Amino acid sequence: MHAYPLSAGLATPLFADLLALGWQQTQTDASGMDIDAVPDISHQDMPLSNPQIQDYHPASLPGTNSREREHIRDIQVKVHIRRPEKDSWVYLGRGTVSQEVNGHSSRVAVRNNSTGKVIAVFSECSDLQVEKRGNFIIIMCVEATRVISWSLNAMNNADTLRLLASIELACYRCRQALQDPRLLSKARRRIERVIKDDRRRRHRRRKDQEAMIDAFARQTLSNDVPPPAPPPPQSEGAAAPLIGSMSSLVVSEEQPAS
Repeated sequence: MHAYPLSAGLATPLFADLLALGWQQTQTDASGMDIDAVPDISHQDMPLSNPQIQDYHPASLPGTNSREREHIRDIQVKVHIRRPEKDSWVYLGRGTVSQEVNGHSSRVAVRNNSTGKVIAVFSECSDLQVEKRGNFIIIMCVEATRVISWSLNAMNNADTLRLLASIELACYRCRQALQDPRLLSKARRRIERVIKDDRRRRHRRRKDQEAMIDAFARQTLSNDVPPPAPPPPQSEGAAAPLIGSMSSLVVSEEQPAS
């Protein structure tokens, strides 16, 4: 620091104190850097003080792959079908239910695990009604006046609820509900009426079969066939010569020949 000569008039105690204070501020610190000088600060990447705050990268998180997301949606089920005018279920094997999204619409496809072929497809265009019965999802599809029923048996209750929600979401006619709600309610009533009539016919056929079985059980078919005749009894006089001949034969066998 440059020293300037002081005049006698300025050499006062107050000025001496201010000069001493300025001299102390210009002293260098222990590192040798002048405090009055502007430090050269270079940009450095400082570590975050909170390690929990990190950059969010969705691609780096587990389970974000599209294939993995589709795999999570898959549900393993056992597939049964009841065809029109039939009362019994037919087992089709094990299948995989997957929800396929295409734009604003989606569909539910059921594929066979062994062959990979699509067994059934349920979408917004399907006329159906879905019911949950335990771990079974019963899907009743209406085709004109016929009803084809599908039974999907999930492994647990959670998968059953997911399956029910997926089918209801994929088959809900949101466009028709917005454009013409009356037409949607009319279509629902028609589906319910066809399913109710089909259920009534199946119950009637079952009652007729049970009545026929009971009638056959009560019917005695042995009344039409005559009972077999008993064997004729043998008299004691006719049996005596036979007994005598047998006794003589036994005696002759016991005596040795002379």
